[in-house]
This record gives sequence, C-alpha cells and structure tokens, in this order.
Amino acid sequence: MKAILHTRYGAPDLLQSMEVDKPTPGDNEVLIAIHATTVSTADCNMRNFTFVTGSMRPIARLMFGIGKPWTARVLGTELAGEVEAAGKDVTRFKRGDRIVASTGMAGGGHAQYACLSEKGALALKPDSLSWEEAVAIPFGANTALYFLRNLGKVQPGQELLIIGASGSIGSAAVQLAKHFGATVTAVCSGANVAMVKALGADTVIDYTRDDFTSGAKTYDLIFDIVGATTFRRCQHSLKPHGVFLQNIMGLTDMVRILWRSVAGGKKHKGGVAMEDPERMNFIAELAAAGTLKPVIDRSYPLEQIADAFKYVEQGHKKGNVVITLAQA
Repeated sequence: MKAILHTRYGAPDLLQSMEVDKPTPGDNEVLIAIHATTVSTADCNMRNFTFVTGSMRPIARLMFGIGKPWTARVLGTELAGEVEAAGKDVTRFKRGDRIVASTGMAGGGHAQYACLSEKGALALKPDSLSWEEAVAIPFGANTALYFLRNLGKVQPGQELLIIGASGSIGSAAVQLAKHFGATVTAVCSGANVAMVKALGADTVIDYTRDDFTSGAKTYDLIFDIVGATTFRRCQHSLKPHGVFLQNIMGLTDMVRILWRSVAGGKKHKGGVAMEDPERMNFIAELAAAGTLKPVIDRSYPLEQIADAFKYVEQGHKKGNVVITLAQA
C-alpha cells in the first residue's frame, strides 16, 4: 500500500511517499480502507513542532525524537474509510461499515490502510456526509468539545469568547457552544467574519481592527485556541468566576494553571484532548443531525500532501484541509 512516512524534521518536502506492507488487523482491530484524511495542526506539531511554544519544544522533542523522529511513522490524526476486515473478537463493527475515526498522536491516516482498535475513537460515518465532509469533523470537534464541556463546563446562557474561531477547532467550538446554549462572541480576521457568523456566532470581532480585550464586556469563558493572548491580559474580561481556556501552552502557563486550580476566583485551564470514544460518538450524532457542520478550506490528493502541510503551516487556514486517497 502507499503511505507517507515522516522520517526527518524540516521542510514538508522531506516527507516520503513509499510502498509498505498492508497491515493485518489484530483480534480486536479493524482494517480500514482510507478514503479521506486531513492535515491538522497536530500533524504539523508532530512533523516539525510548527505550533509548539519555545518552552515546550524540549519536551516535544523528548516525546517524538531529539534529532529526528524516534521511528519512521505515518502521521494523520483523523480518517474516514470503510472496514475491509475485522479481527475475530471485534463486535462493534463489521466488514463494509463506513466509519470516521480520531487517531490523535498515534497517527496512521496518511496511508491507504490503517488498523485501529475497535475500542478507539471510532464511530459510524453519517450517511449524509461525504468522506471529505466526515473527516473534517473529528480533530477540531474533539478538541473543542473537551475544552468547552469537559474543562469549561459550559452552561446555557453563559457568555463565551472564542479566539481563533475560523480554524478547525474554532469553527467546531462556535457550533458546539451554540448547541450548549451559550452566547458566542467570536474573534477572527475580517476575511472570515461572514463564515463565522454563518456558523452561528452572535457577535464577530475582526482582530485586525479591534482589540477584543479593550472593552468593558466580560465573559464566563474565554477560549484562546491560537495562542493570541494570555490569562493575565484577559483577567479583566473574565467574570468573577470565569474560566480562561488555553489550547497552546508554555511551561509558565502550566505553572499558572496549577496555581489557579487551588486559588479562588477566576480559573486558568488547559490540557490535551486525548481521543475518546464517547466524544467521538457524540460528535458523529451531532454531525448526522446537521447540528455540527464540517468546514473545508482546501482538498489535496495524497500525492500533494507536502503542499497541504505548507498551506496549513502558514497559519491562516479556514476550517480543515482534507486529503483524498484513491484505493487500488
């Protein structure tokens, strides 16, 4: 089968397209013929630490490899495809099922086939969505759901500020916040205002023209997806028991999060949205109902994946960048 191997840090052109052995599913695994995957910001961080803060890079290099990746690996944090075979102990899925999955740091999406545990973050693909639309759901929505519901405990009627509302996480966060009954103020560039309004944001701030922390308005939750601000800068914009949710963190942020966890008043929270079957099923149900709509910026064939990485790493994508695969 064809797979894109990550063997060196550096430019996206260093990714290698190779023929490798087709995997065989274990007893509790399904073999998936992949029709679509994505290039996510998480892929960019694993490939070359693109969006990792300077203070966190030593830790990231210990995790993934100091001078080069510890092992050659296939990236791809999400995929959509058809079950071709199932291990003897698999009960959730069968041959022919169309599924969508979030693989996270395990990767595997940038290839024609992948084996995944049936206990992983897999769900049946909504029939109403194409392969490309379905695969544009998991990464952003899983991350947004973890921050808003699990960390932020979002409630109906709350005031929520989302910074970086036009990317894959932000576009999902706007829709999920509205689903939970919050009033959403979204921050993005002027070019994306119309799109973010169409997703349901009540108010949209163009950060190129207005400072979203300069006004007197306060929020129950502030979700900074893109590392555009800090807890200290936003404290006056939080209500007395408000929560600042931070997606991109440095070491000092982690220390502050620990301190604010025991201090009273305003909270500072962050974390990593690991893959979760319950969240994946919840997301798939919302997508099937039309409540959570995919946002696709661009689509590339697998052969042009280096170009997809270059585009994502510019930092200005809208929604998701999808990779399509042809099966032999």
